[in-house]
Amino acid sequence: MANRKRSGQRRGKSRARALDPERLLDAGKEALEGLRERTETGHRAAGRMPPSEQTSLRTSGAHRIIDASIRDPLPLTEDAKFLEKGQSLLDFTRTDPWRLMRIQGEFIEGFDRLAGVTKGVTIFGSARTGPNDPQYVAAQETARLLAEAGFAILTGAGPGIMEAANKGAKLGGGHSIGCNIELPFEQGANPYVDTLVNFRYFFVRKTMFIKYSNAFVIFPGGFGTLDELFEAVTLIQTGKISQFPVILFGRHYWAGLVRWLQSRVLVEKKISSGDIDLLLVTDDPEEAAQAVIAAYGAHLNAARGRSDG
Repeated sequence: MANRKRSGQRRGKSRARALDPERLLDAGKEALEGLRERTETGHRAAGRMPPSEQTSLRTSGAHRIIDASIRDPLPLTEDAKFLEKGQSLLDFTRTDPWRLMRIQGEFIEGFDRLAGVTKGVTIFGSARTGPNDPQYVAAQETARLLAEAGFAILTGAGPGIMEAANKGAKLGGGHSIGCNIELPFEQGANPYVDTLVNFRYFFVRKTMFIKYSNAFVIFPGGFGTLDELFEAVTLIQTGKISQFPVILFGRHYWAGLVRWLQSRVLVEKKISSGDIDLLLVTDDPEEAAQAVIAAYGAHLNAARGRSDG
C-alpha cells in the first residue's frame, strides 16, 4: 500500500509541468504575435488594412504623431524600457529620472485633454470582434444609448468592441474618446474617435479610464479586458471609488468566471458575498445603459446629501 501511494505521488509529480525558461520566452513571443493577430483581425473585419501593415500614417479619424525623440534602437515600448532593470546611464534621456518626467508629462496631457469629461463610461472588449458579431452590435447600441443620455464614451481606440463603442457614441451624438496605448507594433485608432489621446504607459492610461468614467461596461475580451475588470472591482472593494457599476455584457461568456468566483473564491472566503454583487451580468443594452444612468443619479444624490450636511 505504501509503495503504491509513493508511486502515485511520483506519478502526480511527473504530471506537473516544470518551468522551462526557453519555453517561457517562446510563450511571450507567441503571446505578442497573438495580440498583433487579434488587432489586425479586428481592422480587417471592419474592411480596413491594419495599420501595422501600412507604410504611411492613418489619415481617417483623430490622430497624433507619437514623439519618437527618445526611442532606443531596439523595438521596445516605453513601458518595457521603464520596467527594464540594469540600464546603463548612456545619456539622461534614457534614464529613469527622465522617464519620470515623461510620465508626469503624460499625466498632464491626459488630464488636460480629458478635463471636460464629467460624465463618462468606458467600454472594454476584444479587438478582434467584427461588425457582424452580435457583441459588436450590442456594444454599438449600448454606447448609443449612453451617449443619448449625455455620457461620453471612452475606449482603447482600437478595432472590434472599441470601434463599436466609439461608433455608437457618434450615432448617439455623444463625445467619442479613444485612449490609445503604444505597442511594439502599430495598432492604430478606429475612424470613429473624436478625441484621441496616445499613451506610452499602461498605468497612466488606466488612471484616465478610472478618473473620467462613472462606469465600466465589459464585453467579451482577453487579458487586457480582465485586467481592467479586476482593477475596477478592487478599487471599489477598497473604497477608492463608489457608485461605480461594473457591467459584464454577455452572460454565456462570463458565466464560467462568475461561477468560479461564487463556488471557489467566495466559498473559500477570499472575497465576501457583497463583492459578487459589485458585478451586473446582462445581455441587454437597455439594461446596461439604465444601470449606468441609475448609478449616476444615485451618485449625484449622495454628493448633494454630503454638501447639504
